[in-house]
Amino acid sequence: MKSGLLRSYTIDKKGKEHIFLFASENWIMTDSTSTDQPSKLFIDALEDSEIAILEKGNEDKIELQKILNRLEALQNRVIMMMSSTAIERYEHFIKTYPKIIQRVPQRMIASYLGITPEALSKVKNKLLKP
Repeated sequence: MKSGLLRSYTIDKKGKEHIFLFASENWIMTDSTSTDQPSKLFIDALEDSEIAILEKGNEDKIELQKILNRLEALQNRVIMMMSSTAIERYEHFIKTYPKIIQRVPQRMIASYLGITPEALSKVKNKLLKP
């Protein structure tokens, strides 16, 4: 991705969105599926974005470092969701996405963290108190 901001997400059976990942400048975004299966994720541009689209089979054109960065972020996200408190997840979000914290609505951050917007507000208030 050259510029802008993307999100990938899924919608559950109740119609609720669950944000999987964000991608800003120099990140990659993909929904990896076999060629005969529908995509599992929706991908939206949250800002005007300039992207490069690679067809399946041309993955070797992606810089290896970008792939490794994305894999590390995914691994950290899974571990975080399994074993961290809401406060720790929010702190991790800030460290992982420092350039987009002000570019994303709070409801999307809450969705990414797996909490309600109200719970996110409480987390932020706890972090502000000495």
